[in-house]
Amino acid sequence: MATLEALRTEWTEERLAQVSAELENAHPREIVRWAVENFFPDITLACSFGGVSGMVLLDMAMNINPDVSVFYVDTDFLFPETHNLKDTAARRYGIQPIGFKTDVTVAQQAALHGPELWKVDPDLCCDIRKVKPNEAALVDQKAWIAGLRRDQGDTRKDVAIVAWDTNFNLIKINPLANWTEDDVWDYIRENNVPYNALHEQGYPSIGCTNCTRPVEPGEDPRAGRWSDFEDKVECGIHIDPETGKVVSTTAVT
Repeated sequence: MATLEALRTEWTEERLAQVSAELENAHPREIVRWAVENFFPDITLACSFGGVSGMVLLDMAMNINPDVSVFYVDTDFLFPETHNLKDTAARRYGIQPIGFKTDVTVAQQAALHGPELWKVDPDLCCDIRKVKPNEAALVDQKAWIAGLRRDQGDTRKDVAIVAWDTNFNLIKINPLANWTEDDVWDYIRENNVPYNALHEQGYPSIGCTNCTRPVEPGEDPRAGRWSDFEDKVECGIHIDPETGKVVSTTAVT
């Protein structure tokens, strides 16, 4: 694994911006291929087994190189359907997705912060149970592949294809940045890719059991996430804590 200094020296601001521009109109499959060719084995794919974007990227990556590592964050509050999809994907692709958990048990969190932290301070709960484990998953990696799309909301409208991740200090690739929800579902159906059963039950966006509800007709697809908190729309994995904005909207600064 290259040092952080060596990685940033090789992948300068100008180079990342150029590559991102060159890949802007490429098919996501070719972006995944570029990422794997340039960074394997020091690259990992994030798949929550909740959203369809992650499943599309998983299918693409496994057809390019089935040895690419795949990880998910286990918050201890995942839906049974999410675990079922993980097991289905493991069988289909012959992989063992790696689960990363916080070292703070549910009981310890309750003792420290109260029994339902997600109702009092969801940002802290997400930081403990999602952001910190995600950070652990990216240790010793040069790059990671994530499922951010520009159509997922205002916070993500400027997501770059390739950029420096200021949260975790490595390169982040967003192959689906300029795909739409319809594009993703078209790929799912055309390639018979498995997806979370909750999508058939009114859950377009799936997170933890405590903070996810089905959405009503006409609601924003992410309205079912943290619905008791009007200003919370991100878990924090993709947010720069200093700026409050989604990372990977620009190259290295």
